[in-house]
Parts: sequence; C-alpha cells; structure tokens
Amino acid sequence: MVVTARTRDEVERVAEELGASGGRAFAFAADLTDEAQVWALGAFARENVGAVDLLVNSAGDSSSAPLHRIALEDWNRVMAANATTSFLCARELAPAMVARGFGRVINIASLAGLEGARYVSHYCAAKHAVIGFTRALALELAGSGVTVNAVCPGYVSTPMTERTLANVQTRTGLARGEALAAVLATTGQDRLIALGHAGPVGPMYRVMSKDGAADLSGVLKAAETIAKAVTGYHIICVKSTVPVGTNDTVREIVATWNARISA
Repeated sequence: MVVTARTRDEVERVAEELGASGGRAFAFAADLTDEAQVWALGAFARENVGAVDLLVNSAGDSSSAPLHRIALEDWNRVMAANATTSFLCARELAPAMVARGFGRVINIASLAGLEGARYVSHYCAAKHAVIGFTRALALELAGSGVTVNAVCPGYVSTPMTERTLANVQTRTGLARGEALAAVLATTGQDRLIALGHAGPVGPMYRVMSKDGAADLSGVLKAAETIAKAVTGYHIICVKSTVPVGTNDTVREIVATWNARISA
C-alpha cells in the first residue's frame, strides 16, 4: 500500500502504524493538486508495489462562509483539493487497471455531494463534482473490469471537522458539545464517524481489507460477478457501523453482506 498526504511527518506516521499492525505501507508526501507530483506518485507506486489495483481518492479540504465572503482563492482551493485530486489520480492510475482488466476506484465524496447546505457552497460544488466524475468515469470504463464508485460519509472525526466545529463556536458562541450537536443534526447523525473504528463492522475496514473483498463491490475490491454490475454508484455512510445503500441493487448487496457478517 502507498499512503499519500501533503505533510511528510503525518503520512510517515500512518505508514509506520500500518507496518506495526502487520501491513506493508510506503509513505509518499505530495500535493495531489499538482499534476507533476501526481506523476511522481504514480512512478513511486509502480516502483514499490507494482500493479495498483485499488485507488482510494480521499484528499479534501473545506471551510465555511456565506457566499459573499468566499474569495476566488477559497473556491479554487476547495475545488482543487476535492475534485481535481480525484481526476489527476484516476487519470494517472486507472489506464493501467484497464489494460490489466481489473481495478477499483473509490472516490470519497460526501453527503454535501448529494444535497446543498448553507455556508459551504464551494464545498458542495466540489463534492457534487466528485459524484459527477464518478458516474461519468464509471460509464467510460464500463466493461473493462474497472469499477468506479463513491462513498458519501456524513461528518467524520477529522481535523477538518474540528475546524468546522471551531468556526461554529466562534460564530455562535455555543459550547463544543452544542456546536457538535447542531452540526450533526444537519445530516441526521447521532455521533461523528470515527476513523479509528476499523474492526469487522467498520465501513473503512471493508473498503481496505482483503478478507472482506468478495462481498460489497460498491465500496470494495469485489468479486467479478458483483463488480461488473455495480459501478457509478454511491454509498451513504452517516453512522460508524453500517453504510446504507442508495439504490435497490446496492441495498440488496449490503443486506447480503450484513447477513454474512452476522452468521
């Protein structure tokens, strides 16, 4: 596995943690909004892990402000971090997947990519772009053995969410717990999705694990019989337990998958 982020210390720490848990991970610091750095990432991945079968595009950034206070610089930064990164990384790695006849591209979008929200028009526009890109690329690669899907989480326990909460506290004078409750209410969540929740019932476990890879192709490196039929979809994750499918095909697969887990 190759893990990438702009901050070298952070990405090296993640790679070390994965290695300590029995994985094999390589760290590569890069700004994925920069085309040349994405080219370098592709070369690094091919040199160190060989063929790349799974790409998870999870880079992102956000801020909140009313429309008249969003500077063009803010708009461009948010669009680049969320949408351009997915485009550049997919363009770098997906063609080789097509050539091999197998691959999985998973774009981390957001509930903001499915509906609007106040004071985050630039972020909503960027995540809608990710959803549109997912659907378009899925159609383009249909039949090649490469599927392209998106995960749409609600609020996740990340530094970006902490910045959002701090901004709400500053604007409203609410205590952190009250600010958190107000933010979560906009997505119907009762708690933040915890990134550390990676056990047998955690959605991110199913995205990344090999032993769970034959069950849910909407967010997994899945079996060919399912993966050929499920592409261009999005999975909504608003809890820290089980993702909810957004169409009948995905719901049926999720139900089958959950039954296997419970058995």
